[in-house]
Amino acid sequence: MHETRRAVLERVADGPVTGPTLADALGVSRAAVWKHVEALRADGFRIDSTDDGYVLEAAPEFGGAAVELGLDAPFDLEYHDSVASTNDRARELAAAGRDDVVVLADEQTGGRGRRGRAWASPSGGIWLSLVLRPDWPPARVPLLTLAAAVAVTDAARARGVDAAIKWPNDVLVPDSSTARGGRKLTGILTEMEGEAGRVSWVVLGVGVNANLDPDELGEDATSLRAERGDVDRAAFTRDVLERFHGLRAAPDDILDAWRDRSATLGQRVRVRTAQGPVEGDAVDVTDVGALVVDTDGGEEVVHAGDCEHLRPA
Repeated sequence: MHETRRAVLERVADGPVTGPTLADALGVSRAAVWKHVEALRADGFRIDSTDDGYVLEAAPEFGGAAVELGLDAPFDLEYHDSVASTNDRARELAAAGRDDVVVLADEQTGGRGRRGRAWASPSGGIWLSLVLRPDWPPARVPLLTLAAAVAVTDAARARGVDAAIKWPNDVLVPDSSTARGGRKLTGILTEMEGEAGRVSWVVLGVGVNANLDPDELGEDATSLRAERGDVDRAAFTRDVLERFHGLRAAPDDILDAWRDRSATLGQRVRVRTAQGPVEGDAVDVTDVGALVVDTDGGEEVVHAGDCEHLRPA
């Protein structure tokens, strides 16, 4: 959002405030103030003109401007009512040199998960991708995935949803009757480009089944609506972005936060890897987020694979 427009929005949210007062405070003309107010109205904000000045009466339910209102994290937002893939659009922005941008959509028509799997992304969910340029070695980039999982888990728990994290990249509501170990609430897909030990960019895709009915989702999936009723998607998105930003600024805190919210550690698991299955007890994660599995032949470290929680015998 244009910085002056953001300032106008913040002031009318605390209003009423007159046009001349806004113009003086922001160093712009009264005509510019009026244009920004009209642009905000076009974005769905209900701004009334009273005898005492402009006042914000209502904000849109969702969208980039709605998320930016009150956002305490340094991200620019690009919003789409519908887009093929937020990750694809984020990759375009990354290639153009952008940083700290969030591509947000109400609907994806070509969403995908790990290994190119289709990801149902109907209207009512929260589908976003972050463009990041971390000054980290490539081996540390998986920590960003863990941080995103922590951020979503905390936002869900704050709304009464019993969320937990399944290694490596799923947020779910635990349910021992499912092969996954729970009903999937969120998937995370991380893509990276770099060379010679240097990260050029990271695109971190997060898909949250928010205000969706179970019949709109895949097998063994759930939604915030199904668990606790509809949520304020703009506020949920703000919470995720702010928590994620706090964690990336304190990377040494990420692993402990992830461990505390893990549904995988302490479980009997089977991880399907390119080299074959690894089965045993999940006992820890390494400093780069790899899973440590205690097998009959000793501990094995698994960097990538599909993890299944095995039911107790």
